[in-house]
Amino acid sequence: MSEPTPESVRPAYRRVLLKLSGESFTRPGQTGISMEEVSKVAAQAKRVADRGVELAIVVGGGNIIRGAHFSRAGEIVTQATAHYMGMLATVLNGLALQDALEHLKVPTRLQTAIRMEGVAEPYIRRRCVRHLEKGRIVILAAGTGNPFVTTDTAAALRAKEIEAQILLKATRVDGVYSADPEANPHAMLYDRLGYEQVLRDNLQVMDMTATGMCMDNHLPILVFNFTKEGNIERAIAGERIGTLVGEPRR
Repeated sequence: MSEPTPESVRPAYRRVLLKLSGESFTRPGQTGISMEEVSKVAAQAKRVADRGVELAIVVGGGNIIRGAHFSRAGEIVTQATAHYMGMLATVLNGLALQDALEHLKVPTRLQTAIRMEGVAEPYIRRRCVRHLEKGRIVILAAGTGNPFVTTDTAAALRAKEIEAQILLKATRVDGVYSADPEANPHAMLYDRLGYEQVLRDNLQVMDMTATGMCMDNHLPILVFNFTKEGNIERAIAGERIGTLVGEPRR
């Protein structure tokens, strides 16, 4: 008897928030936007939406500029300005993903935490939820609109606001390891972690503020490799992939 495909398994979640880092929008080791890579993400997102799952996506901008790193280049650009530049970079990625989704005939809305009505809707929680209820994928850009706040924290905040059942952290590795798997071939891949262990061991699942927010609100985090075909659907189907961060086993 053949194993069920991701498409044949009933989704385990009704509403999810997917966090895509800037590296999702470009080829490994490169910068800028690769529409080939964006189209791959869009195709997976479409299959999720086609199964009736309400999907919100928070996008990063590190493929274009990392505000925290840019500000270290000198004192000409202040840290606050560099962070705003990073937030604007997420809007560029959001626009690219929106067009890729609409090319696939997927109803989509781009909302930003920094008001720019000529480009996108302002983020309004009730409006975002209404779009999701109508089957639209909502792309959330510009973080929280505040400097010194990461897109990881923005993802945790938005997930709680829209009452998502899980936060999916998409990466290019299979989950959370005990050490850098590229530097240490003996690094162990965790199947499941408690929030407190992540914070205590500084395992870099998300930044500490984001992890703490998820812990306080009992919001599970699934860290998984989105580059493997079908993994986003598998994650939403509740299959055992990646590393699940949540309440410790009793």
